[in-house]
Amino acid sequence: MPPWERPKCCAQGEQPRCQAWATTLPPGAGAHLEGPRVTLFAPAPRRRSRARRVGWAFLIGAVVLGLLASLLPSPYLIEVPGPVYNTIGTQQQGTGKDAKDVKLIQVSGHETYPTAGALDMLTVGIQGDATNRPSWTSVIRAIFTRSQAVIPVEAIYPSGTTTEQVNERDSADMQASQQSAVAAALIQQGNDLPTQLEVSAVQEGSAADGAIEKGDVITAFDGKSLTTNADATSLREAVAQHGTSRPATVTVERGGATKELRVTPRSEQGTALLGVGVTERYDFPFKVSIRLQDVGGPSAGMMFALGIIDEITPGKLNGGKHVAGTGTITADGEVGPIGGIRQKLYGAADAGATVFLAPADNCDEVVGHVPDGLDVYSVATLDQAVTDLQTIADGKSTAKLARCGS
Repeated sequence: MPPWERPKCCAQGEQPRCQAWATTLPPGAGAHLEGPRVTLFAPAPRRRSRARRVGWAFLIGAVVLGLLASLLPSPYLIEVPGPVYNTIGTQQQGTGKDAKDVKLIQVSGHETYPTAGALDMLTVGIQGDATNRPSWTSVIRAIFTRSQAVIPVEAIYPSGTTTEQVNERDSADMQASQQSAVAAALIQQGNDLPTQLEVSAVQEGSAADGAIEKGDVITAFDGKSLTTNADATSLREAVAQHGTSRPATVTVERGGATKELRVTPRSEQGTALLGVGVTERYDFPFKVSIRLQDVGGPSAGMMFALGIIDEITPGKLNGGKHVAGTGTITADGEVGPIGGIRQKLYGAADAGATVFLAPADNCDEVVGHVPDGLDVYSVATLDQAVTDLQTIADGKSTAKLARCGS
């Protein structure tokens, strides 16, 4: 090869490695060089072509994965903040010309008093159900959204459970929580309520199977009366205290007759149980109706009870402030834990609440997830919730009130 045809950047005898080809022309050749054509640029190395192919493959793969993620259902559900309802306010019910605002808590047969501000109950919205699941794209987005949470489908829809069955269960839980809320509010105000604990189910193979029957009304357990200010929790606690080492005396009303049955509770997951389900029935001194529609679950019990107390007592329980809260309630005023506390915190803040009452048993989920501008107080009983609200309403120091994490 003549020297003017070799790459300028390469020594004689070496393989060409540079991309730019330069030519050294013999004297006088100028632009009239004859012979092989000399290019100024060499073809791209093979590794560049290979890299380009890999890049295109990666891009196409990413596009395909993105499309699949947006279309394929995931095995998860997404919890988001749901609608907020003021228990001392109204809810719009009906559609079109028939739509009207209906007061959530209605009392007849007892004097009521003006209320102000809000005592919000909170809900959690669920994206997806037993058959329709959110996409992977939605799940990934929810993971990085503070107000949302990703949960397995089985957490709400166990295997073989339909959406309709879960909705029916939630509706029954809401009805039961409303009954318990009315009972808790009236007992907290000093009323004695005649109570019936009617057996609604007997678990097959349980301690009660063959002794207690569906339809029995349990009136006492080991001599402790369950006919006044009692509920399912009262029975459950009495059984747990008795233990499993000896028979207990269960007094029931059956067909107009009183029977004393000997039943030895059995241990299930470390707890003494009879193996019965009971329905609580109360004889209220006046009528309280809760007119909330299209909401299920038991978690509004405490806020319903506070709303009832505010309606039937002078003054403003919340001092006219915007208060929100959540928690189950028993007739004897015990506040229980709920699900979706993080979503409810954000739902309360978005609705404008400045005070939040959280069940003490949910405190570990509250810490680190409190939105700005929201003061969260920990409550274990209805009495404590009432005292906290009165302290806040009166403008007194809240330093001694229980808070999550303190």
